[in-house]
Amino acid sequence: MDMERWLSAWLQLLVLFPVAASCYLPAKNQMRYTPLKTAGICFALLFPCSLLGAWLHGTLQVGANTVFLSCLVPFFFLYRYTLKTDLPRALAIFVGVCAVQTFPLQFACAFDAWLHPMSGAGQLSQEAALLQLILACLMPVAAARPSLRYSAWAVDNLDIPKVWHSAVALSAVFLIFNVLALPDSYSTLYTGRMYTLFLVFESGALSVLILIYLLFYRGARLITEHSRLKERTQLLEMQVHQYRTLQDYMQQTKRMRHDFRHHLRLLSTLAGKGDLEGIQTHLAEYEIQLTESTPVNYCKNSSLNALFAYYREMAAQEGIRTDFHISLPEPLTVSELDLASLFGNLMENAIAGCRTLPEAERYFCLTAEVRHNNSLYVVSTNSFDGTVRKGRDGYRSTKHGGKGTGLASIAAIAEKYRGSADFSNSDRDFFADVAMKI
Repeated sequence: MDMERWLSAWLQLLVLFPVAASCYLPAKNQMRYTPLKTAGICFALLFPCSLLGAWLHGTLQVGANTVFLSCLVPFFFLYRYTLKTDLPRALAIFVGVCAVQTFPLQFACAFDAWLHPMSGAGQLSQEAALLQLILACLMPVAAARPSLRYSAWAVDNLDIPKVWHSAVALSAVFLIFNVLALPDSYSTLYTGRMYTLFLVFESGALSVLILIYLLFYRGARLITEHSRLKERTQLLEMQVHQYRTLQDYMQQTKRMRHDFRHHLRLLSTLAGKGDLEGIQTHLAEYEIQLTESTPVNYCKNSSLNALFAYYREMAAQEGIRTDFHISLPEPLTVSELDLASLFGNLMENAIAGCRTLPEAERYFCLTAEVRHNNSLYVVSTNSFDGTVRKGRDGYRSTKHGGKGTGLASIAAIAEKYRGSADFSNSDRDFFADVAMKI
């Protein structure tokens, strides 16, 4: 085995480590294990892979780039396993990092072509392989701050699979182009001004790719802000609905006060006749009338109260029996919008599940209470027809086949407040149990 060839290939394969570091930076809040444990798992896979790949290249003459790409496949499955996020986001990060890390290889090839004009990219010299490794290590160092601050924010907050699929496609274009652009023979770079154009073009392509990622982050911000604005608008609409309900109640109360003397006269007449049964019947009817017209207060927060009233009225219109027990802290110690999103998704999913059954079998129970350990516990139970779709990452939507967006949002909010969300079902009941620190 050619020792120089083996060492060169091994230096190239050590690029797997900065690739791994770059992949985990944007996913810092999505890791299943501690950074130290994750690093140990990656080392246990990547170090033997680098030695095996170097042996295959040095002994069996397998191309270094082929070996490198082959090592990326098991690493991606490991990466996916060590993350809690969904596949589109994990794939977008992975392909994006791979696309960026092709540029150190391009510049290393240019350096190698300057040192060894008669060689080719199929076998980098030790000097060029070392330069590639150094540049590859500088990539995560240079990107650490923006990755931890901006990319991590996008990964945590942007929950639209189509957008992440688009990011995968854009990164893949640069990745494939750079792989195909590797010169088989460095002599082609010395044709005319190709060497200079090669360096200028690769530098420009790297700048364009970075610009695309910046625009992607800006787009993610706009999409998320629009989604937040939409949630606020929906809350305001529910508050307007609740305000009108209160106005109607005030009008009804005014009419009832006006009519109250008629009820007193009737009761006085019945009392004069000694008709105790008539008095009891009239009082019972009057109590029912009062109960039906009195709005229910679920909590002191006006926005959330309007939210509960809105969905309970929707449930009543669908013939769903409801049982709400809501006890929230006052004042709220968590984001109002986060709680609105959590409860809104729970109630919307529960009502949608109840619709799959005949009216006589529909029911929905919701309990929210704060316990002694300063945790908010939310338990939701609703009837449904028992039809579910499950994948490796949990329940799938019965509407579009993808991951259930509502359940994913509930879980994300629970995790944001150091809690958890568990979903389960029986043949006729769906259960959601949420716990979060407040």
